[in-house]
Amino acid sequence: MAIQPLAYRMRPKSLDDIVGQTHLVGKDKIIYRMVKAKQLSSMILYGPPGIGKTSIASAIAGSTKYAFRMLNAVTNNKKDLEIVAAEAKMSGTVILLLDEVHRLDKPKQDFLLPHLESGQIILIGATTSNPYIAINPAIRSRTQIFELKPLSVEDIELTMERALADSERGLGTYDVVLDSDAKTHLATASNGDVRSALNALELAVISSEPDDDGKVHVTIEVAEECLQRKSLAHDKDGDAHYDVLSAFQKSVRGSDVNAALHYMGRLIEAGDLVSISRRLLVMAYEDVGLANPQAATHTLSAIQTAEKIGFPEARIPLANAVIELCLSPKSNSAISAIDAALADIRAGKSGEVPDHLRDGHYSGAKELGRALDYKYPHSYENAWVDQQYLPDRLLKAKYYEPKLTSKYEQTIAGVYEKINSNKSE
Repeated sequence: MAIQPLAYRMRPKSLDDIVGQTHLVGKDKIIYRMVKAKQLSSMILYGPPGIGKTSIASAIAGSTKYAFRMLNAVTNNKKDLEIVAAEAKMSGTVILLLDEVHRLDKPKQDFLLPHLESGQIILIGATTSNPYIAINPAIRSRTQIFELKPLSVEDIELTMERALADSERGLGTYDVVLDSDAKTHLATASNGDVRSALNALELAVISSEPDDDGKVHVTIEVAEECLQRKSLAHDKDGDAHYDVLSAFQKSVRGSDVNAALHYMGRLIEAGDLVSISRRLLVMAYEDVGLANPQAATHTLSAIQTAEKIGFPEARIPLANAVIELCLSPKSNSAISAIDAALADIRAGKSGEVPDHLRDGHYSGAKELGRALDYKYPHSYENAWVDQQYLPDRLLKAKYYEPKLTSKYEQTIAGVYEKINSNKSE
């Protein structure tokens, strides 16, 4: 019999055992309430790999005592679904975790739908794809959709501590000394993927020779080898990782190509494609923004290419993106504009939507709209017409302040000023 990996053995048996995802499984949160009331409904759990989708499904089954089965929408066939359905008919209810649910084909879907309707099968679909785009509407309309968040460093460290202390399912039979910098590295370099961290920890423990006292010593060097990612710095709190990310963005913002390439190189050496990709996209919109809108498109293309080809070749499209972002004109006018609008809203400055802009699909609104004569912009020259859009309380609000650092933003700033001057007249 194959030995199951540590991450598999440490799956929670009840909701109380789950680390993280408190917005769903914390006390009085939605999944907690569903389990407590014994009113489960089919659901889709989506988010990055290794953040607890299977763990939540397993914990729900353990907390409700329902039969629990796991299938994959790609590798398991219709006959496997028929077996689960037959079991559900006999036992009353089966919780089915269906991995890669976004790849469920039509014959399997058609077979499954009646069983979801009857409640005999409670589907918990797991996917890394956006279900609003990737999952068939027939399945989507019969499920509740919950987004899972990447686990924090503290969450992953707590999970590792539990695994080291658990003698039955974990590594408690070993006398392990886990250096603090090794622990921090496993928790940070796994990028929120607890499965990756646990399996690297297990490899580190079982592949290390005990010392004369029988202790298994896991150092930063061992952790790096087992996770196959180098540590950015051997600091106790793992702050170096975030310092490098901060320096990376500030170097791009300051147009220092060489510094930006240096800091990205450190992230590449750590194998942290996730953080690089996220930070590049943020910079493309936050720091370059409307000064060079094409930079965001080029950046996304570079990231998608990097994800397809992987390291070491991924460094090439990433370098292209960084150099372009560094040497592009910069404008933070978009982020400043939306933050100014949000500041007003959070300060209670909103007001009623003008009557002529209200939705005309419900009773009364149609008559109101006709009476007030909403002006359809496409019927006017340049699709602009002088009518009120902001609520009365905010008529003089002005959030967008152009930065004239590029020809593109100079052009749209000219349109913006022309519209404002027409309103004033």
